[in-house]
Amino acid sequence: MKLFDNTEVAFALKSDSQLERAYFLFKMIQNQPMVKIGSAVTNFALKVHLPIEGLIRSTVFDHFCGGVTEDDCLPIIENMYANGKVHSVLDYSVEGKDEEASFNEALQKILKIIDFCAEKKSIPFAVFKPTGFGRFALYQKLSEGKELTEKEEIEWIQVIKRFHKVCQVAVEKDVPLLIDAEESWMQDAADELIEGLMETYNTKKAIVFNTLQMYRHDRMDYLMALHSKAKAKGFHIGMKVVRGAYMEKERQRAKEKGYRSPICTDKKATDENFNAAIKYMMDNSHMALFAGTHNEESSYLVMDLAKKYQLKVNDNRLWFGQLFGMSDHISYNLANQGYNVAKYLPFGPVRDVMPYLIRRAEENTSVAGQTSRELNLLQTERKRRKL
Repeated sequence: MKLFDNTEVAFALKSDSQLERAYFLFKMIQNQPMVKIGSAVTNFALKVHLPIEGLIRSTVFDHFCGGVTEDDCLPIIENMYANGKVHSVLDYSVEGKDEEASFNEALQKILKIIDFCAEKKSIPFAVFKPTGFGRFALYQKLSEGKELTEKEEIEWIQVIKRFHKVCQVAVEKDVPLLIDAEESWMQDAADELIEGLMETYNTKKAIVFNTLQMYRHDRMDYLMALHSKAKAKGFHIGMKVVRGAYMEKERQRAKEKGYRSPICTDKKATDENFNAAIKYMMDNSHMALFAGTHNEESSYLVMDLAKKYQLKVNDNRLWFGQLFGMSDHISYNLANQGYNVAKYLPFGPVRDVMPYLIRRAEENTSVAGQTSRELNLLQTERKRRKL
C-alpha cells in the first residue's frame, strides 16, 4: 500500500457522520453547474439577509472552517494535535474590507493569534494577507510604478507600520509568520515590502515567510533573484510554496487587458514549476520551506529530497501544509511518519467567510482529479467501516 492510500489513518479523527457529510459535500462539489448555481444562490441569500447561516454552518462551513472565533477553533486544534499529530494555522478568512478601522482590527487579530501560537505547540505559525493590512488599490498603484498622492503616502506608511509591528512581536515571541500571496497585479509591492522585512527580521533564521504561487511562470526567476540578494545581504529566506489560488481570474484579466497571462500554459507546466522551486529551496540550507500542496507526487518529492539531504523528518525548516477539510490522506499519513504538518484552519463570521468558501468549492471543481480522489478515498473508508 502506498503511504497516502491508508484511509484508516487519514480519517481516524472523523466520526461516521462526519465521514458521510464529507462524502456528500464532495459529491456536490463534483457537479460544476451545481457549484456555480449554489454560489450565486448563496450570495443572493446572504445579500438579502435570508436566514440560511444555520444551514451553511452545519454543512460546508463546519467541513472547511474551524469556527467563528479563535476560541471556537480550539477543540478542533487540540483534537488534531493530540490524536493526529497535525498542527493548525489559524487563518482569519474575512475578505474585502477596505477601511483603516478594519485594517487595524486585522492587526489586533493577528497579534492575538501570535499570542496563541506562543502559548500552544499545536499552532506553530501565524498567517495574514497583505490586503488585510492595506487597500488592494494601494498595492496595485505601487506595483504599476505609479506615484502615490500625499494622502496615499501617509496611508502606505501606516501599512508598513502594521507589517513591522507584527514582525517585531513575532520575533520577540519566536513565532514564524506566513504572508499569503494575492493577485499578480498587486503582488510586486507586497514582495518588495516583504523582502525588506526578511532582511530586517530573518538575520538568524526564517521568521518572515513570503508566498510563491508557482502557477506563475516568472516565480522561479523571482526566487533565484531573491536568493542572490539574501546571500549578498546575509538573511534567511522563508517561503510558502503553493500552486496558486486565482488562476481563472488572472487569465480573464490578462485576456481583457491584452497582456500575456502570468499563468503557466497548463497544469503540467505548473507542476514542473512547483517541483523546481521545491528542489531549489531544499538545495540551499539558508532557506525554510512550507510546502503547501494537495499533490501526492510533490509530497513524495519533498520526502525524497529530505532523505537525500539527510534532514530529520521534524526539521523545523521543513513543513507540509494542507487546507482543513481537504487532503486528509496526505496530512495525517505524513504526520504519522513524523513530518511537520499543519492544516490551514479558516475562521470568522459565517457571512464574512463565504467568499473564501465559494472560492474553495470553485477551485475544487476546476482542479482535475482533486474531487474524485477525495471521493474515492472517502468511499474506501466507508467500505472499510461498512457504512
